[in-house]
Amino acid sequence: MNYLELMNKCLVELNYKQVESFTELTKNDHKKLKNIINVLNAEICNSDRWNFLQRKAELTLPKNTCELENTVEGRIEALIIDGMKFDYYDDFEKFFVNSQPQNTYSLYNDKILLPLFNKDKKIEILYYTKNCAKSLQNDEKFALENADDMSLIPEPFVEPLLVYGTCMRLKGNPQHVRFSYWLSMYKDALANMRSRISASMDETPSVRMHRR
Repeated sequence: MNYLELMNKCLVELNYKQVESFTELTKNDHKKLKNIINVLNAEICNSDRWNFLQRKAELTLPKNTCELENTVEGRIEALIIDGMKFDYYDDFEKFFVNSQPQNTYSLYNDKILLPLFNKDKKIEILYYTKNCAKSLQNDEKFALENADDMSLIPEPFVEPLLVYGTCMRLKGNPQHVRFSYWLSMYKDALANMRSRISASMDETPSVRMHRR
């Protein structure tokens, strides 16, 4: 379901007039809906370790170099060198004096800090992408912008999560005639997504809905 379709689903739920084109979405409530959809989409995607956001990258660390440009677009889950997982160590200053614990890495500004090696090393990085959307050409991006952009949240969860969640936030009133319905559909979709596509049964991702 693309961005325009999500918007029109929201408009139907709110008893507003649907639009034929994305360029028609010019009213204040249209702008609010577009913003809420993106905020909610990002919150859901970044709330936990969803397996649909898992990605892998490979970098090369030149020999006798202890830092590497961090080009990873997301949260690093694992960093592997020569088949061995390196643990994250938050005291980055130790790396500048080469006194860090063995088999560790750290982050400093836009750099990945690593031990010195006398050979070039291939760095395998498993991470969760910070991107939450994609274009029609499957190019990932942080936010929904164009009519045919799509959320990275998989079908069939994207519609109830983003449509009903957005309507709840726009109205923000539990006394609204459809609020309980929206909340129920949203919670059911989140529970179903959690049970079906979490990486582990031990994971319990959650997203809180804030009332205005």
